[in-house]
Amino acid sequence: MSGIAIALALTAAVVHAAWNIIAHDVSRAGAAFLWWGAVASTVIWAGVIPFTGGFGTDDLAGIALGIGVSGVLHVIYMTVLQRGYRAGNLSTVYATARGTGPFLSVIIAMLLLGERLQLSALAGVLLVIAGVVAIGLVDRRPSSERRGLDPAIVFGLLTGAAIAAYTIWDAFALRNWHLSPVAFMVGTAAAEIPFFTVAVSVGHGWRSVGALWRVQWRRILAFGLLSPLAYILVLQAITLAPVALIAPLREVSVVLVSLFGAFALRESRPAWRIAASVVVVAGVVLIAV
Repeated sequence: MSGIAIALALTAAVVHAAWNIIAHDVSRAGAAFLWWGAVASTVIWAGVIPFTGGFGTDDLAGIALGIGVSGVLHVIYMTVLQRGYRAGNLSTVYATARGTGPFLSVIIAMLLLGERLQLSALAGVLLVIAGVVAIGLVDRRPSSERRGLDPAIVFGLLTGAAIAAYTIWDAFALRNWHLSPVAFMVGTAAAEIPFFTVAVSVGHGWRSVGALWRVQWRRILAFGLLSPLAYILVLQAITLAPVALIAPLREVSVVLVSLFGAFALRESRPAWRIAASVVVVAGVVLIAV
């Protein structure tokens, strides 16, 4: 696997972990935060497009289709994820989504994009996914009152499917229409704004949008800078290496956030977090070999 692609994916994981740590509280504000995130991402990164190859192609139909579908898929992902957090245990939703997403991405990439992995790389992928799921389940508490299928698992699976859908589509769009990762990311963020505008309007939340900016504008700007950067790095990586390898590698961010929680915030079960992190690192090594 390309060393540059690995470096891009792992750097993306670090950046993704950074914005999660910085903005973890404000991100719970729902539609107001999602609206600000899309607006901030668009405004901050739009000025970078001319310096990164423009749109990368003159195929306007390809640009519109690629960005439009990606925007819808990202909105679906964030909507299902937020719904899952309201319906079930957060850690269960997160773990299921972050395990299912890359797993499905690997399967779909091999079936639809014709990607092939060496056995060692495939073993590494499975280790990364297993370690990510283990980290996500650290704080899960069983419910003695719940009967039937856990809604957190259901929404986690749906979120994972959404992750796989936008990951595969974005890889296809960039490769098929030769789109620039920066322009593609900006276009996707801009495409999300109308959806979140409707969500805020329906919820009568414009007052909360203004209040959120006044209190949390620094974190909103940090999100608008770092979240797109993380995904731009991922998009660049999937132009250089198989999606089946990049999708699991980006989940190293889960490890970093978990370790931050263990050592900086003194969250529970640090030994479990460290053991699961070692499994992820072993998977990364196998992928890189």
